[in-house]
Amino acid sequence: MLLVAVVVAMVTKRLHLPYSVGLVSAGIALAAIPYGPHLALTRSLIYIGLLPPLLFEAAYNIHWERLRRNALVVGLLVTVGVMLSGAATAAGMHFLAHWQWIAALTFGALIAATDPVSVIAIFHEAKAHGRLLLLIEAESLLNDGTASVAFAMVTAFALGHQLSSGGVLLMLLKSIGGGIACGAAVGAGALLLTGRTEDHLVEVTCTTVAAYGAFLLADAYGMSGVLATITAGLVMRNFERLNGISRRGKEAVTNFWQYAAFIANSMIFLLIGTQQRSQNFASLWIPILIAIGVVLAARALAVYTCSGFFHWTALRVAPHQQHILVWGGLRGAVALALALGLPPQFPMHNAIVTVSFAVVAFSIFVQGLTMAPLLRRTGEIPPKPQPSSEAGATSTH
Repeated sequence: MLLVAVVVAMVTKRLHLPYSVGLVSAGIALAAIPYGPHLALTRSLIYIGLLPPLLFEAAYNIHWERLRRNALVVGLLVTVGVMLSGAATAAGMHFLAHWQWIAALTFGALIAATDPVSVIAIFHEAKAHGRLLLLIEAESLLNDGTASVAFAMVTAFALGHQLSSGGVLLMLLKSIGGGIACGAAVGAGALLLTGRTEDHLVEVTCTTVAAYGAFLLADAYGMSGVLATITAGLVMRNFERLNGISRRGKEAVTNFWQYAAFIANSMIFLLIGTQQRSQNFASLWIPILIAIGVVLAARALAVYTCSGFFHWTALRVAPHQQHILVWGGLRGAVALALALGLPPQFPMHNAIVTVSFAVVAFSIFVQGLTMAPLLRRTGEIPPKPQPSSEAGATSTH
């Protein structure tokens, strides 16, 4: 699989295609080979194995000061935006696809959050930068906490658990607040350790312990492992006064996490591709088309509504950036992890999983392939350099 990832990386770079699109396509091809790899894509593999390095690497590269300046915009998108998107998606699937409410609400909750894996991969490949990149990265990193709590509440209700308003509030505080506190404690502890050594290998190991340790510790006690790892990454990058990482260690840490993110990205997209082939999309093509339209409409409602609150302020999001935020709201591994984690007896289990895979495929292939052209058209990235052509005239002496 690593060999395939290397070849795909080289080919897609030469063809100027998104790496993630090439990987998913390669995964589909691998699934057709009789003796190809047969590693199953599961919730545990995504959440515990592959997600922590991606979250930590992205969070480690976000500067706190820039995030703080845009905290209100990001905060509204990851709370009100996720809730609006999830509710609108659920209503659309119930009234248009005629899904029962519990299945529609579950699908709305798991598909509401944009996926950090897909979003960060596509935007980095397109070489987006500035405030737009910060908004899309920060939102995709942080909205998983809100979506995961909403998903947990909906599935708990569907499985017959009674939830009072106090119970819901307690779940929110435990998951979100507990995850942040856990990540901050683990990140600070790791920084204190790195401050007592200048061995870059030990420093890299400390960041690895922080990334996985924060996630596993929070997850073991019912808190958000996603927010824990993100917080640990932010703390280790932005609170260096806790002794911090040596100069040589910073270079080693940056290089290590770039490689770790490359490996995790490669595995996730290849495995998404191998699983896409096994889905029976033809039997659910009408709900799939409805879901794609509903998810896009719900995303637009969330982005335009939340951005409207800042229209007359210094935090105003430009209209063309709002359009990019809508189209750049890709879905991916996190949505699939939640869908694959549903118990087999859950209402409309197979339909939810298959439609989720279809929406993710649309995100990666259609939105992913058109993201760079949209960024160029709106001026967020420079246009492709045109090859210089000679007029063909020869000078005479």
